[in-house]
Amino acid sequence: MARTKVLIIDDEKLVRWSLQQKLSKGGYEVESAPTGEEGLTLIREDGYDLVLLDLRLPGMDGVNVLQEIRKLEKEVGVIMLTAETSISRAVECVRLGAHNYLCKPFDFEEVRVALEKAREDLKLRREVTRIRRAQRRKFGLENLVGQSPQMRQVRELIARVGESDATTVLIEGENGTGKELAARAIHLSSARANQAFLGINCSAIPEALIESELFGHERGAFTDAKSTKKGLFELADGGTVLLDEVGDMKPAVQAKLLRVLESREFQRVGGTQSISVDVRVIAATNKNLEQAVVDGEFRQDLYYRLKVISLRMPSLRDQADDIPVLAAHYLAQFAEEFSRPPKTLSAEAAKALRQYGWPGNVRELRNVMERLVILERTEFILPEHLPTELRLGTKPVNRSIIQLPPGGVALVEVERELVSQAMERTGGNQSSAAELLGIERDALRRRLIKYGYLAATTGEVSAVKC
Repeated sequence: MARTKVLIIDDEKLVRWSLQQKLSKGGYEVESAPTGEEGLTLIREDGYDLVLLDLRLPGMDGVNVLQEIRKLEKEVGVIMLTAETSISRAVECVRLGAHNYLCKPFDFEEVRVALEKAREDLKLRREVTRIRRAQRRKFGLENLVGQSPQMRQVRELIARVGESDATTVLIEGENGTGKELAARAIHLSSARANQAFLGINCSAIPEALIESELFGHERGAFTDAKSTKKGLFELADGGTVLLDEVGDMKPAVQAKLLRVLESREFQRVGGTQSISVDVRVIAATNKNLEQAVVDGEFRQDLYYRLKVISLRMPSLRDQADDIPVLAAHYLAQFAEEFSRPPKTLSAEAAKALRQYGWPGNVRELRNVMERLVILERTEFILPEHLPTELRLGTKPVNRSIIQLPPGGVALVEVERELVSQAMERTGGNQSSAAELLGIERDALRRRLIKYGYLAATTGEVSAVKC
């Protein structure tokens, strides 16, 4: 493990020597400089973790050096050393970013404790920075891949919304189109990016609990409220709240949400004190809220309050030209995530992806690419590596498309027709046809014999007519 690097900037030679000796024995890597100018040169040339900085220096004083350090390297822990006892000077240094303020004469134990605390805080800050960078890589605007007019419009709108002060946004679209990704991209494109992003699925939380989840509760507010709890709005103050599947929110909670959006204030369940918050609310839904308003299932005033700015995520079938680009993006992403060799789509595989209906939209495509990276060992993805429904250009059976005619129909005729279509679509391949129909190959063979397409003795399939 790399040793913590400490720079001592002090014009007193004895102080520099004494601290350097003791800190080196304590496992630190230590250098020193007698002036602020020399110290800044060292920081520019070689990064340091911690700096012990004297307040009174010849030339640039410690306050000016501290300001320059903050411009050069924000993740350096600075501890001020001074013979002054002025509280105002200490407050000024802390305000400018100093981690601590030690008065001379000090004993070494004070310095050691201050350095250890600064080192732990520095590790925490660096971890937070690492996580934020990872979040930006994973959920930033660049992850909304595609050059179709729909995706270009979505990216442009997200960038504009992120830069704006708009506090409510409505994102609509089918399941799997990337509504949450769009919400995170809005958050990361905004001045709120370093604050919390918290989400809740309105359809997954029971009606009796969702108010507590959103607004919190006081101790004793209900039977299981054994302590005070902050809700999402309070925890996300300064940041963003995502209300996913907002179309499933019950009417009673809709009314309370509307009041919060209008006043930016709320009370915890069982509380009497109003709490003010500054949050951006992003609501996402796969429902037609306009129709839900007509049907009396969603409040009209809440609908228009949420729809200050709205965007619709396009379905994947409406942006077929983007499918190979998206697939390549996810292949690269998962190869990096799982430390696997990079993979490339063949032209035939890309064609199969374009021809598929993608009922699960981008989420389904992402899952398929993840599976390919994990399971396939070849560099090039060929059509035979794809799931069966993709190879055949079909999509999973949607039972709602099979409608019973008003006059009825013989079930045997329906079965005969489906068997005929499956055999024709697969070129007479019984295994593939059976997979399409969701039955075993032997079960298909029995039906082929039953309907005269297969001779019981020869096993040969006769011409299939549709």
